[in-house]
Amino acid sequence: MRPSPATLDRLAAVVGEAHAIRDPAGMDGYMREWRQIWVGRSPLVLRPSSTEEVSRILAIADETRTAIVPQAGNTGLCGGQTATEAGNEVVLSLDRMNRILSVDPANNTITAEAGVILKSLQEAADAVDRLFPLSLASEGSCRIGGNLSTNAGGLNVIAYGNARDLCLGLEVVLADGRVWNGLRRLRKDNTGYDLRDIFIGAEGTLGIITGAVLKLFPKPRSRETAFIAVPSPQAAVDLLSLMKDMSGNRVVAFELIADLALQFSVRHAGVRHPLAAAAPWYVLAELADPAPDAMAGVLEAAMERGIVSDAAIAQSEGQRASFWSARELISESQKPEGGSIKHDVAVPVSQVPRFLAEADAAVSAFLPGARFVSFGHLGDGNIHYNISQPVGMDKQAFLDLWNGMNDVVFAVVQRFGGSISAEHGIGRLKAHRMTAIKPPVELAMMRQLKSAFDPNNILNPGRVLPPEYLS
Repeated sequence: MRPSPATLDRLAAVVGEAHAIRDPAGMDGYMREWRQIWVGRSPLVLRPSSTEEVSRILAIADETRTAIVPQAGNTGLCGGQTATEAGNEVVLSLDRMNRILSVDPANNTITAEAGVILKSLQEAADAVDRLFPLSLASEGSCRIGGNLSTNAGGLNVIAYGNARDLCLGLEVVLADGRVWNGLRRLRKDNTGYDLRDIFIGAEGTLGIITGAVLKLFPKPRSRETAFIAVPSPQAAVDLLSLMKDMSGNRVVAFELIADLALQFSVRHAGVRHPLAAAAPWYVLAELADPAPDAMAGVLEAAMERGIVSDAAIAQSEGQRASFWSARELISESQKPEGGSIKHDVAVPVSQVPRFLAEADAAVSAFLPGARFVSFGHLGDGNIHYNISQPVGMDKQAFLDLWNGMNDVVFAVVQRFGGSISAEHGIGRLKAHRMTAIKPPVELAMMRQLKSAFDPNNILNPGRVLPPEYLS
């Protein structure tokens, strides 16, 4: 139900008309995500500047049964942060809540509002000679509230964990406007339930994260980064084990890249091929604070075993950045190749080679000529299994196969005991699949949580849990 004009006026009064956007042109950037798959409509975008304003907004929304869609950096890929096409949801953007509240290098913590851009957090940590290790391709625009709400992963999960593992405490506004201040900087607190973990990964369906206490780490004094050619995904898995064993578990990043994915970056993003010749697969690996020439020793041993055919070790920060650009520009470089159906999946690391082989075979049977643009965080089993349209195929005809393609890929994922969402969340894109992938008792517990924290279903309705499961 669309909010009444009176309700919209009450909500706008909380933030002031200057920060309550009503005209379609002004709202446009909040209504669409970068792939243009999710383009919504809304009667109002609210831009609060404080937790107190968020609290007042939700109190009014709960009273009037007004649906609220929380939005941080609007970089999500599953539609969880965009309003629906029905035009009856109010978007609450946290982009003005962008203050870093404190940095405590002795305690290795940083406290920030939810609208702080991830890159700003990294820079604030660096300024006190510390590391905040969460690192994503969108780090220049994504915001920490969204990172926590989707339990973002990124490049360094193998060493530091997901966003959940990097968070000590939260501040959350509940659906009825009450504020839970859990901004604790403790590493040990056994005084009851860990409420923090309820909200991380909940995509704003249980409460709106407005602040967080995050872990910092000693900054690596040296890195060794290599771009490596391997003959197969199995060789990459073998290389990962070897690198961990020989480096003393200093591996902080280990990315798998298919040759076609690298070709796209070279073709469309101006990336220079890091190696002299093409290979079927590549690994981009990084060691932190390694022993002298540790990477060279690993690569020499790997070549003797036949699991590496060529490699380049970065000789400068510029070359290291060039290696990472080849990886980080893959998603953007798919756009000029036409339609792309993306899958953010995870399987046990040891099963990645078999998963890729079986998924490729299943997709080829479903759509001959499909092009496989596979890449991702092999170190934690998270593969971005992306399919580009066959050469010459109509883009819309290809995108019309989205659900059928998902069915094919997700069936393979489930055979390997994997996850259909490794780090981008469920949102609207995958909510209808939850009844198929979650056992009834797990769904029942999730439903009970939703009913307890948001009995009027005003927070991001239709996301994560399918709407029919809440009726």
